[in-house]
Amino acid sequence: MVLRDMLSNITRMIENAPAILSSARTILDTLVAFDTTSHRSNLALIEWVEDYLHRAGVASERVANAQGTKANLFATCGPSIKGGVILSGHSDVVPVEGQDWNSDPWTVRQHGGHLIGRGVTDMKGFIALALATVPRFVAGRLPVHLAISYDEEVGCQGAPAMIARMAQSIPAPRLAIVGEPSLMRVVTGHKGIAVHEVTVRGYEAHSSLTGHGVSANMIAIDLMHDLSLLADELRARAEPDNGFDPPEATLTVGVMEGGQAANILAGHARFVFDLRCPPNEDPDVILAPFIARCAAVDREVKARFPDCGVSITRHAGTVPMTPQGSDDAVAFVRRLTGENTAPLQVAYAAEGGQFQQAGFPTVICGPGSIEQAHQPDEWIALDQLEAGARFMARLAEELS
Repeated sequence: MVLRDMLSNITRMIENAPAILSSARTILDTLVAFDTTSHRSNLALIEWVEDYLHRAGVASERVANAQGTKANLFATCGPSIKGGVILSGHSDVVPVEGQDWNSDPWTVRQHGGHLIGRGVTDMKGFIALALATVPRFVAGRLPVHLAISYDEEVGCQGAPAMIARMAQSIPAPRLAIVGEPSLMRVVTGHKGIAVHEVTVRGYEAHSSLTGHGVSANMIAIDLMHDLSLLADELRARAEPDNGFDPPEATLTVGVMEGGQAANILAGHARFVFDLRCPPNEDPDVILAPFIARCAAVDREVKARFPDCGVSITRHAGTVPMTPQGSDDAVAFVRRLTGENTAPLQVAYAAEGGQFQQAGFPTVICGPGSIEQAHQPDEWIALDQLEAGARFMARLAEELS
């Protein structure tokens, strides 16, 4: 009897996976067509998902930002009882401006064994697969909780409010699966991230009269040099076998701008940097000397020009995810993927640590590779979507 039931489940999974893949492919076209770059609203996509879920008989709840211009969305498919699974993905994507695309980024194009379009890997492919499986999740004996966030790409800023609301309102799930691209490998650890902006207000004067003003650019260059030295120090002291690649806390300046002419002492400058730390490194401790240095430079500049100076603002930060408490989640997801290799730890930051911090055992597992994310002509291999469809079919069977 047990063997017969197992064979029946396998047969249903084999039959369901192609249908899930076909539906996901259509949904992916729709999701990619919404330009949800982080500096834009994601509400059109959220409204589409709400309508899709409503037609499947699933109620959903928005958790909007303070301005009402963006929203998270979560929904429970199946009975509202304990022991379910959270499937989480972010709706926002990185910009395409300045990138050399060979086709419209907002239209999915197939080329050989790849699908090309902004977000196909990071991470609308996973969301499409989850939505395609909703009709099967609805019929399950245990629930699937869908969670779609905003502003992950700018420091995981959107998810915390949704996660807090879910912790209050849904029966305790068994685990959360964040579908970041991992080639369907299980990931149990990711780095945290802290994003800061430094703004320098200088005093404009003719560039030949350096004593008559202060160049915001020169101050910014000096401070960025401090960060470069700090990055070298972090690299030198890293634990080489901590499971991360690269192993060190990484620090990079992603944006810098300032000044308006070569012959004017720059009146303004700004740069933005991110610090990505493995769990054993504290970003506040790492940056404390640099923040103190900014304060000292600010005092020096203000002593000459009271309206000038240096300010530093933390725009975003998210905690790392660790393997702690994930053994059952790992075993569960491995049964679905059939993958028995050692769990990975990844250098990118994600929302996994935020789910874990809320008390949900969490792993990352999703189709595609992070190496294709954020690139011009971002792509996902069709065989990765197929693997994701099999994963979703097995999950539906596991909960049925």
